[in-house]
Amino acid sequence: MKDQRLKIALHILVMVLSLIVIARKDAVHHQTSVFENLMIDAFAPTQRSIFYIKEKTSSFFQHYITNVNASKENILLGEKIKHLENRLFIYDEIERENNRIKDLLQFGEEIKSDKVLAQIVAWDASSDFKVLRVNKGSKDGIKILSPVVTANGLVGYVFKLTDHFSEIISILDSNNRVDAIIQRTRSHGIVEGFAKGRCVMKYVTRTEPIILNDLVITSGLGNIFPKGLKVGSVTKIEKESYGITQHVEITPSVDFDRLEEVIILVSDFIQVTTGEWLKLDASYENEEENFESKIDSKNAVPGDPKKKEEKR
Repeated sequence: MKDQRLKIALHILVMVLSLIVIARKDAVHHQTSVFENLMIDAFAPTQRSIFYIKEKTSSFFQHYITNVNASKENILLGEKIKHLENRLFIYDEIERENNRIKDLLQFGEEIKSDKVLAQIVAWDASSDFKVLRVNKGSKDGIKILSPVVTANGLVGYVFKLTDHFSEIISILDSNNRVDAIIQRTRSHGIVEGFAKGRCVMKYVTRTEPIILNDLVITSGLGNIFPKGLKVGSVTKIEKESYGITQHVEITPSVDFDRLEEVIILVSDFIQVTTGEWLKLDASYENEEENFESKIDSKNAVPGDPKKKEEKR
């Protein structure tokens, strides 16, 4: 037991002495020689220059690589932005088209006709929007003389037809005559195409109290256009020193420069009444011929050699 205690005490003493020596031990210093000092002083600027070049070169390549990557990312981002802008443009056009179509479909709910939405696909190059072509034809139920309108007013009527296309003669054409009235005064006249995107209202007497900006609407006469459709507004009035009528110019309600979609009003009533009008005209012509023949027979002289020769 005494031997073990002695060994433990010796071990503890050795450890304590070791710790004391380590604690009191000074840092190791290496004294450089004169030659080493000369070498350090000689090569220090070169080492500093090499280190500087190394840092700059590393920084340059690092910035170059960063710029290249950033440039690639910018190109990708630019393409994505263009793609998104294109999609936004398409969505905006769809929204605008939907709004126009919504206005067209809500227009004329009181008009008892089937409404066919059509898109303008061509204009007559020889005229100022006097003849339009749309992408709906007889296969879509379109008929000759069908009125064509927009939410803003009257466009014209269908005068030529194929299976899939229709041609519309607009109110700007001088061959298109619209029976119309001034809404405020109920003055009657015939609207025809005039010049430079305007129309003229003929046969308005000088005594009618028409003023500028009076609204012109369809009268419902003429067997083509329903009553109450906006035609345009009065923009010029000239009363000449002679004659019984006045010169009235009208600016159409429809902006033909921005016209893209139209509504075609299709009704069997137009076709039936047109046939009835033709029958009436034919009956009037027959009555006139019978009346003239009766007058000729009454005025004929008995025994007239000329009449005998005609009978022969």
